[in-house]
Amino acid sequence: MKLVLFDIDGTLITSRGAGRRAMRTAFERIFGTAGGIDHYDLRGRTDTRIVHDVMAAEGWDAARVRERLDDFFEAYVGGLTAEIGDGRHVVMLPGVAAMVERLDRAAGVALGLVTGNIEEGARIKLLPTGLWPRFQVGAYGSDHMDRRRLPSLAARRAHARLGRQFSPEDVIVIGDTPHDVDCARAFAAVAVAVATGQYPREQLLAEGPDHFFEDLGDPERVIAALKLEA
Repeated sequence: MKLVLFDIDGTLITSRGAGRRAMRTAFERIFGTAGGIDHYDLRGRTDTRIVHDVMAAEGWDAARVRERLDDFFEAYVGGLTAEIGDGRHVVMLPGVAAMVERLDRAAGVALGLVTGNIEEGARIKLLPTGLWPRFQVGAYGSDHMDRRRLPSLAARRAHARLGRQFSPEDVIVIGDTPHDVDCARAFAAVAVAVATGQYPREQLLAEGPDHFFEDLGDPERVIAALKLEA
């Protein structure tokens, strides 16, 4: 059995800046300043890392930031819920719906998430698409600020839930940033890069992913290339 772990933003969906806007509001409410969030490169970073980095630049030490994290994420979740609203601005990227549906039906595949979003943020973003219930496990930015720790955590959770151990070669990480490739490499998992986010293909290919696709618009070709039973 294979464990296929998807990133969310830029890989499965785009939410057209909803996350950044919700973060800006939460920073202002909890820390009294939005700091440099408007210019911070969110791509591939965990939400927890983003908060620490933005506030470190404002002179806050890590211990002070940790004291306010729960309050920050409570405010963020409220803001993100309002930003997403009825979900009309959440757009699934090419081929995503068909690919997830195919893999969800496959006997030899378990589906999961590895994302920098906190778990509740991931749920809010994916619920309007209908994809959320199809993912059996996940590892999130609320679990650890270091994205490189997340694939191994997702594999352990899949083992606990499904009663089957997943070795690194049985785990496939699909994402749109160099950070996705890097976190796959940290676990010795199969790294799949897709150019549906904001990174150009040349930069993604320079990371040396095991597989590269412009998008997931041809699910059968992707599934065949990854040797998944679907």
